[in-house]
Amino acid sequence: MDFEVLILGTDANAYYMARCCYEAYHKKAYLIGNERLAFTKYSNILHIKNVNIWDENVFFATLNAFAKEQKGKKIVVVPTNETYAEFISGNREKLSEQFVYNLPSYAIIKSLTNKETFYKTYQDCGLQFPKTIYYDCKKNDNFFTGLTYPLVVKPANVVMYNHLSFEGKNKIYKVHNEKELLDTISIIREGGYEDILIVQEFIPGDDSCLFDAVLYVNTKGNVEFMSFAQIGLQERTKGMVGNAAVLINGFNTTEGDVLKMSKAIKTFMETISYRGFAEIDMKYDVRDHTFKVLEINARQGRCSYYVTPLGKNLVKVLVDDVLYGLDHTYTFLDQEVLLSFVPKGIAKKYISNKTFRKKAIRLWKHVVRPMDYKADKNFKRFLMLRKRWLHYYKEYKNSYWK
Repeated sequence: MDFEVLILGTDANAYYMARCCYEAYHKKAYLIGNERLAFTKYSNILHIKNVNIWDENVFFATLNAFAKEQKGKKIVVVPTNETYAEFISGNREKLSEQFVYNLPSYAIIKSLTNKETFYKTYQDCGLQFPKTIYYDCKKNDNFFTGLTYPLVVKPANVVMYNHLSFEGKNKIYKVHNEKELLDTISIIREGGYEDILIVQEFIPGDDSCLFDAVLYVNTKGNVEFMSFAQIGLQERTKGMVGNAAVLINGFNTTEGDVLKMSKAIKTFMETISYRGFAEIDMKYDVRDHTFKVLEINARQGRCSYYVTPLGKNLVKVLVDDVLYGLDHTYTFLDQEVLLSFVPKGIAKKYISNKTFRKKAIRLWKHVVRPMDYKADKNFKRFLMLRKRWLHYYKEYKNSYWK
Protein backbone atom coordinates (compact mmCIF):
# COMPACT_ATOMS: atom_id res chain seq x y z
CA MET A 1 0.00 0.00 0.00
CA ASP A 2 1.29 3.44 -0.91
CA PHE A 3 1.23 5.76 2.10
CA GLU A 4 3.04 8.66 3.72
CA VAL A 5 3.96 9.32 7.33
CA LEU A 6 3.16 12.77 8.74
CA ILE A 7 4.78 13.69 12.06
CA LEU A 8 3.40 16.68 13.93
CA GLY A 9 6.24 18.48 15.70
CA THR A 10 9.91 19.21 15.09
CA ASP A 11 11.61 18.25 18.37
CA ALA A 12 13.68 15.23 19.45
CA ASN A 13 10.54 13.08 19.59
CA ALA A 14 9.73 14.03 15.99
CA TYR A 15 13.28 13.30 14.85
CA TYR A 16 13.48 9.75 16.14
CA MET A 17 10.00 8.97 14.78
CA ALA A 18 11.24 10.16 11.38
CA ARG A 19 14.27 7.93 11.92
CA CYS A 20 11.94 5.00 12.65
CA CYS A 21 10.14 5.67 9.38
CA TYR A 22 13.40 5.81 7.44
CA GLU A 23 14.74 2.65 9.10
CA ALA A 24 11.55 0.70 8.47
CA TYR A 25 10.67 1.82 4.94
CA HIS A 26 13.68 3.80 3.70
CA LYS A 27 11.38 6.72 3.00
CA LYS A 28 11.35 10.25 4.34
CA ALA A 29 8.58 11.23 6.73
CA TYR A 30 6.95 14.64 6.50
CA LEU A 31 7.20 16.91 9.54
CA ILE A 32 5.01 19.93 10.21
CA GLY A 33 5.68 22.13 13.23
CA ASN A 34 6.04 25.70 14.41
CA GLU A 35 9.79 25.93 13.87
CA ARG A 36 12.75 23.77 12.94
CA LEU A 37 14.27 22.92 16.30
CA ALA A 38 17.85 21.80 16.81
CA PHE A 39 17.30 18.06 16.59
CA THR A 40 15.49 18.23 13.23
CA LYS A 41 17.77 20.89 11.81
CA TYR A 42 20.02 19.91 8.90
CA SER A 43 18.49 16.44 8.65
CA ASN A 44 18.49 14.58 5.34
CA ILE A 45 16.03 11.85 6.32
CA LEU A 46 12.87 13.98 6.47
CA HIS A 47 10.82 16.67 4.78
CA ILE A 48 9.92 19.61 7.01
CA LYS A 49 7.51 22.52 6.86
CA ASN A 50 7.19 25.25 9.47
CA VAL A 51 3.65 26.45 10.19
CA ASN A 52 2.08 27.74 13.42
CA ILE A 53 -0.11 24.71 14.02
CA TRP A 54 -0.55 25.64 17.70
CA ASP A 55 -3.56 27.53 16.30
CA GLU A 56 -6.37 24.99 15.95
CA ASN A 57 -7.87 26.48 12.78
CA VAL A 58 -4.45 26.67 11.12
CA PHE A 59 -3.80 23.10 12.27
CA PHE A 60 -6.74 21.61 10.35
CA ALA A 61 -6.30 23.84 7.31
CA THR A 62 -2.62 22.87 7.08
CA LEU A 63 -3.23 19.14 7.47
CA ASN A 64 -6.07 19.02 4.96
CA ALA A 65 -4.02 21.04 2.45
CA PHE A 66 -1.24 18.47 2.91
CA ALA A 67 -3.72 15.66 2.24
CA LYS A 68 -4.74 17.22 -1.08
CA GLU A 69 -1.09 17.33 -2.12
CA GLN A 70 -0.86 13.56 -1.53
CA LYS A 71 -3.58 12.86 -4.12
CA GLY A 72 -5.54 10.17 -2.34
CA LYS A 73 -2.70 8.37 -0.57
CA LYS A 74 -3.25 7.25 3.01
CA ILE A 75 -1.41 9.37 5.58
CA VAL A 76 -0.32 7.88 8.90
CA VAL A 77 -0.36 10.68 11.48
CA VAL A 78 2.03 10.77 14.45
CA PRO A 79 1.49 13.58 17.01
CA THR A 80 4.48 14.28 19.25
CA ASN A 81 2.63 16.21 21.95
CA GLU A 82 -0.74 16.17 23.66
CA THR A 83 -1.97 19.43 22.09
CA TYR A 84 -1.91 17.98 18.59
CA ALA A 85 -3.40 14.71 19.83
CA GLU A 86 -6.23 16.67 21.49
CA PHE A 87 -6.92 18.61 18.29
CA ILE A 88 -7.37 15.37 16.34
CA SER A 89 -9.26 13.36 18.95
CA GLY A 90 -11.62 16.22 19.71
CA ASN A 91 -12.34 17.06 16.06
CA ARG A 92 -11.97 13.88 14.05
CA GLU A 93 -14.67 14.99 11.59
CA LYS A 94 -12.52 17.98 10.52
CA LEU A 95 -9.78 15.81 9.04
CA SER A 96 -9.69 14.28 5.59
CA GLU A 97 -10.47 10.56 5.45
CA GLN A 98 -6.97 10.07 4.04
CA PHE A 99 -5.58 10.39 7.56
CA VAL A 100 -5.24 7.27 9.68
CA TYR A 101 -4.08 7.18 13.29
CA ASN A 102 -4.57 5.47 16.62
CA LEU A 103 -5.15 7.88 19.48
CA PRO A 104 -7.00 7.85 22.80
CA SER A 105 -10.37 9.52 23.05
CA TYR A 106 -10.41 13.24 23.76
CA ALA A 107 -11.76 12.58 27.26
CA ILE A 108 -8.94 10.19 28.12
CA ILE A 109 -6.25 12.55 26.79
CA LYS A 110 -7.68 15.37 28.92
CA SER A 111 -7.84 13.11 31.98
CA LEU A 112 -4.14 12.29 31.61
CA THR A 113 -2.83 15.69 30.52
CA ASN A 114 -4.32 17.63 33.42
CA LYS A 115 -2.44 16.30 36.43
CA GLU A 116 -5.13 17.20 38.96
CA THR A 117 -7.72 15.31 36.94
CA PHE A 118 -5.27 12.46 36.42
CA TYR A 119 -4.53 11.84 40.10
CA LYS A 120 -8.14 12.28 41.19
CA THR A 121 -9.70 10.22 38.39
CA TYR A 122 -7.45 7.20 38.68
CA GLN A 123 -6.65 7.09 42.39
CA ASP A 124 -8.61 3.83 42.85
CA CYS A 125 -7.63 2.11 39.59
CA GLY A 126 -4.83 -0.18 40.76
CA LEU A 127 -1.88 2.21 40.41
CA GLN A 128 -0.15 4.07 43.22
CA PHE A 129 0.72 7.79 43.20
CA PRO A 130 2.78 10.12 45.39
CA LYS A 131 0.91 11.99 48.14
CA THR A 132 -0.48 15.12 46.52
CA ILE A 133 -2.28 18.35 47.41
CA TYR A 134 -3.67 20.96 45.01
CA TYR A 135 -3.16 24.72 45.04
CA ASP A 136 -5.49 27.02 43.08
CA CYS A 137 -3.52 29.97 41.69
CA LYS A 138 -6.73 32.00 41.34
CA LYS A 139 -7.03 32.04 45.11
CA ASN A 140 -4.50 33.02 47.75
CA ASP A 141 -5.03 30.30 50.30
CA ASN A 142 -2.08 29.24 52.44
CA PHE A 143 -2.64 25.74 53.76
CA PHE A 144 0.94 24.54 53.68
CA THR A 145 1.61 24.22 57.42
CA GLY A 146 2.64 20.77 58.56
CA LEU A 147 3.99 19.58 55.22
CA THR A 148 7.09 17.40 55.04
CA TYR A 149 9.84 18.80 52.81
CA PRO A 150 11.27 18.56 50.21
CA LEU A 151 8.29 18.90 47.89
CA VAL A 152 7.82 18.93 44.13
CA VAL A 153 5.74 21.67 42.51
CA LYS A 154 4.46 21.37 38.94
CA PRO A 155 1.52 22.67 36.90
CA ALA A 156 -1.61 20.57 36.64
CA ASN A 157 -2.55 22.19 33.34
CA VAL A 158 0.51 21.36 31.27
CA VAL A 159 -0.94 22.69 28.01
CA MET A 160 -1.60 26.14 29.51
CA TYR A 161 1.81 26.16 31.18
CA ASN A 162 3.70 25.18 28.03
CA HIS A 163 2.33 28.24 26.24
CA LEU A 164 3.74 30.61 28.86
CA SER A 165 7.18 32.21 28.90
CA PHE A 166 8.51 33.95 31.99
CA GLU A 167 11.67 34.49 34.02
CA GLY A 168 12.30 31.59 36.39
CA LYS A 169 10.11 29.11 34.49
CA ASN A 170 11.02 25.47 35.20
CA LYS A 171 9.31 22.30 34.11
CA ILE A 172 9.39 21.05 37.71
CA TYR A 173 10.33 22.82 40.94
CA LYS A 174 11.86 21.22 44.02
CA VAL A 175 11.43 23.19 47.24
CA HIS A 176 12.97 22.56 50.64
CA ASN A 177 10.98 24.82 52.96
CA GLU A 178 7.84 26.95 53.13
CA LYS A 179 9.58 30.14 51.99
CA GLU A 180 10.84 28.41 48.81
CA LEU A 181 7.35 27.00 48.24
CA LEU A 182 5.64 30.40 48.54
CA ASP A 183 8.31 32.09 46.39
CA THR A 184 7.88 29.43 43.71
CA ILE A 185 4.10 29.83 43.68
CA SER A 186 4.53 33.60 43.37
CA ILE A 187 6.88 33.24 40.38
CA ILE A 188 4.45 30.92 38.60
CA ARG A 189 1.40 33.10 39.28
CA GLU A 190 3.17 36.27 38.18
CA GLY A 191 4.23 34.44 35.02
CA GLY A 192 0.59 34.17 34.00
CA TYR A 193 -0.37 30.69 35.16
CA GLU A 194 -3.95 30.72 36.48
CA ASP A 195 -4.82 27.10 37.15
CA ILE A 196 -4.06 24.37 39.68
CA LEU A 197 -0.55 23.57 40.93
CA ILE A 198 0.41 20.08 42.03
CA VAL A 199 2.27 20.13 45.35
CA GLN A 200 3.62 16.65 45.83
CA GLU A 201 5.85 14.71 48.19
CA PHE A 202 9.36 14.16 46.86
CA ILE A 203 9.90 10.43 46.89
CA PRO A 204 13.43 9.84 48.26
CA GLY A 205 16.13 8.45 46.04
CA ASP A 206 18.49 9.46 43.26
CA ASP A 207 17.83 9.32 39.51
CA SER A 208 18.17 5.53 39.46
CA CYS A 209 14.86 5.30 41.34
CA LEU A 210 13.16 6.65 38.20
CA PHE A 211 11.67 4.21 35.68
CA ASP A 212 10.19 4.48 32.22
CA ALA A 213 7.66 2.24 30.48
CA VAL A 214 6.62 2.52 26.83
CA LEU A 215 3.62 0.65 25.45
CA TYR A 216 1.28 0.46 22.49
CA VAL A 217 -2.44 -0.32 22.68
CA ASN A 218 -3.73 -1.32 19.25
CA THR A 219 -7.01 -0.31 17.62
CA LYS A 220 -8.66 -3.42 19.06
CA GLY A 221 -7.81 -2.30 22.61
CA ASN A 222 -5.02 -4.80 23.33
CA VAL A 223 -1.58 -3.86 24.65
CA GLU A 224 0.87 -5.22 22.08
CA PHE A 225 4.14 -4.55 23.89
CA MET A 226 5.60 -2.89 26.96
CA SER A 227 9.11 -1.94 27.97
CA PHE A 228 10.37 -1.27 31.50
CA ALA A 229 13.60 0.70 31.82
CA GLN A 230 15.58 1.97 34.76
CA ILE A 231 16.82 5.53 34.42
CA GLY A 232 20.31 6.18 35.71
CA LEU A 233 20.47 9.87 34.89
CA GLN A 234 17.87 12.48 34.03
CA GLU A 235 18.27 15.75 32.16
CA ARG A 236 19.14 18.72 34.35
CA THR A 237 18.10 21.89 32.51
CA LYS A 238 15.06 23.87 33.65
CA GLY A 239 12.85 22.71 30.82
CA MET A 240 14.04 19.13 30.69
CA VAL A 241 14.14 17.77 34.25
CA GLY A 242 12.14 14.55 34.34
CA ASN A 243 13.34 13.38 30.93
CA ALA A 244 15.75 10.46 30.82
CA ALA A 245 19.33 11.16 29.75
CA VAL A 246 20.61 7.58 30.32
CA LEU A 247 18.47 4.48 30.78
CA ILE A 248 18.77 0.71 30.54
CA ASN A 249 15.80 -1.41 29.59
CA GLY A 250 15.55 -4.82 31.25
CA PHE A 251 17.68 -3.75 34.22
CA ASN A 252 16.73 -3.03 37.82
CA THR A 253 18.91 -2.37 40.86
CA THR A 254 15.94 -1.90 43.21
CA GLU A 255 13.79 -4.44 45.03
CA GLY A 256 10.73 -3.41 43.03
CA ASP A 257 8.68 -6.12 41.35
CA VAL A 258 8.90 -5.06 37.70
CA LEU A 259 6.75 -7.89 36.35
CA LYS A 260 3.97 -7.17 38.85
CA MET A 261 4.01 -3.47 38.00
CA SER A 262 3.99 -4.12 34.24
CA LYS A 263 0.92 -6.34 34.63
CA ALA A 264 -0.82 -3.63 36.66
CA ILE A 265 -0.09 -1.07 33.94
CA LYS A 266 -1.32 -3.39 31.18
CA THR A 267 -4.56 -4.07 33.04
CA PHE A 268 -5.06 -0.36 33.74
CA MET A 269 -4.55 0.75 30.13
CA GLU A 270 -6.86 -1.89 28.72
CA THR A 271 -9.51 -1.24 31.38
CA ILE A 272 -9.75 2.48 30.60
CA SER A 273 -10.01 1.69 26.84
CA TYR A 274 -6.80 3.48 25.99
CA ARG A 275 -5.54 3.54 22.39
CA GLY A 276 -2.16 4.28 20.82
CA PHE A 277 1.28 4.90 22.30
CA ALA A 278 1.85 5.87 25.92
CA GLU A 279 4.81 6.53 28.17
CA ILE A 280 4.61 6.03 31.92
CA ASP A 281 6.98 7.85 34.27
CA MET A 282 7.48 6.19 37.67
CA LYS A 283 9.64 6.41 40.75
CA TYR A 284 10.49 3.49 42.99
CA ASP A 285 9.68 4.18 46.63
CA VAL A 286 12.12 2.38 48.93
CA ARG A 287 9.83 3.06 51.90
CA ASP A 288 7.17 0.59 50.76
CA HIS A 289 8.94 -1.11 47.81
CA THR A 290 6.40 0.07 45.24
CA PHE A 291 6.51 1.97 41.97
CA LYS A 292 4.64 5.29 42.19
CA VAL A 293 3.27 6.65 38.91
CA LEU A 294 4.28 10.27 38.34
CA GLU A 295 2.51 10.76 35.02
CA ILE A 296 1.22 9.02 31.93
CA ASN A 297 1.97 10.74 28.63
CA ALA A 298 -0.63 10.13 25.94
CA ARG A 299 2.06 9.63 23.28
CA GLN A 300 5.50 8.13 22.85
CA GLY A 301 8.02 9.94 25.04
CA ARG A 302 11.26 11.77 24.26
CA CYS A 303 13.36 8.69 25.04
CA SER A 304 11.01 5.99 23.66
CA TYR A 305 13.21 5.16 20.67
CA TYR A 306 14.94 2.44 22.71
CA VAL A 307 12.11 -0.01 21.95
CA THR A 308 13.05 0.06 18.25
CA PRO A 309 16.31 -1.91 18.67
CA LEU A 310 14.23 -4.30 20.79
CA GLY A 311 12.24 -5.20 17.69
CA LYS A 312 9.39 -2.70 18.01
CA ASN A 313 9.99 0.01 15.44
CA LEU A 314 7.44 2.57 16.58
CA VAL A 315 6.33 3.67 13.12
CA LYS A 316 6.09 0.10 11.80
CA VAL A 317 4.03 -0.91 14.86
CA LEU A 318 1.57 1.87 14.05
CA VAL A 319 1.47 1.18 10.31
CA ASP A 320 0.95 -2.57 10.83
CA ASP A 321 -2.07 -1.74 12.97
CA VAL A 322 -3.83 1.17 11.28
CA LEU A 323 -3.10 0.25 7.66
CA TYR A 324 -2.84 -3.54 7.63
CA GLY A 325 -4.89 -4.54 10.66
CA LEU A 326 -2.19 -6.86 11.99
CA ASP A 327 -2.81 -7.95 15.59
CA HIS A 328 0.38 -8.94 17.41
CA THR A 329 0.35 -10.92 20.65
CA TYR A 330 1.58 -9.15 23.77
CA THR A 331 5.34 -8.95 24.32
CA PHE A 332 7.08 -7.78 27.47
CA LEU A 333 10.39 -6.32 26.34
CA ASP A 334 12.88 -7.49 28.95
CA GLN A 335 16.09 -7.53 26.92
CA GLU A 336 18.85 -5.17 28.00
CA VAL A 337 19.51 -2.09 25.89
CA LEU A 338 21.31 1.11 26.86
CA LEU A 339 20.08 4.48 25.58
CA SER A 340 21.88 7.77 26.12
CA PHE A 341 21.48 11.39 25.07
CA VAL A 342 24.70 12.41 26.83
CA PRO A 343 28.40 11.63 26.30
CA LYS A 344 30.08 8.79 28.18
CA GLY A 345 31.99 11.29 30.31
CA ILE A 346 28.76 12.74 31.69
CA ALA A 347 27.47 9.26 32.52
CA LYS A 348 30.69 8.36 34.34
CA LYS A 349 30.68 11.56 36.39
CA TYR A 350 27.02 12.11 37.25
CA ILE A 351 25.37 8.69 37.55
CA SER A 352 25.39 8.22 41.33
CA ASN A 353 24.19 4.59 41.46
CA LYS A 354 27.49 2.67 41.20
CA THR A 355 25.89 -0.60 40.07
CA PHE A 356 23.94 1.14 37.34
CA ARG A 357 27.00 3.14 36.27
CA LYS A 358 29.14 0.03 35.92
CA LYS A 359 26.44 -1.68 33.87
CA ALA A 360 26.05 1.35 31.60
CA ILE A 361 29.79 1.58 30.93
CA ARG A 362 29.86 -2.15 30.19
CA LEU A 363 27.04 -1.73 27.64
CA TRP A 364 28.41 1.48 26.13
CA LYS A 365 29.94 -0.23 23.12
CA HIS A 366 26.40 -0.81 21.84
CA VAL A 367 24.79 2.38 23.18
CA VAL A 368 21.67 3.59 21.37
CA ARG A 369 21.67 7.31 20.55
CA PRO A 370 18.26 8.40 19.19
CA MET A 371 19.58 11.62 17.63
CA ASP A 372 22.81 10.24 16.21
CA TYR A 373 21.85 8.30 13.07
CA LYS A 374 24.71 7.26 10.76
CA ALA A 375 22.45 7.21 7.69
CA ASP A 376 21.59 10.87 8.24
CA LYS A 377 24.69 12.17 6.54
CA ASN A 378 24.93 15.91 6.98
CA PHE A 379 28.14 17.51 8.22
CA LYS A 380 26.36 20.52 9.72
CA ARG A 381 24.16 18.17 11.72
CA PHE A 382 27.23 16.21 12.84
CA LEU A 383 28.84 19.39 14.17
CA MET A 384 25.61 20.49 15.83
CA LEU A 385 25.31 17.22 17.72
CA ARG A 386 28.93 17.30 18.87
CA LYS A 387 28.49 20.89 20.04
CA ARG A 388 25.41 19.73 21.93
CA TRP A 389 27.43 16.97 23.62
CA LEU A 390 30.01 19.50 24.80
CA HIS A 391 27.26 21.78 26.07
CA TYR A 392 26.00 18.98 28.32
CA TYR A 393 29.11 19.37 30.50
CA LYS A 394 28.13 22.98 31.20
CA GLU A 395 24.49 22.06 31.79
CA TYR A 396 25.27 19.41 34.39
CA LYS A 397 27.88 21.51 36.13
CA ASN A 398 25.48 24.46 36.51
CA SER A 399 22.27 22.51 37.05
CA TYR A 400 19.62 23.91 39.39
CA TRP A 401 18.35 20.35 40.06
CA LYS A 402 20.53 18.56 42.61
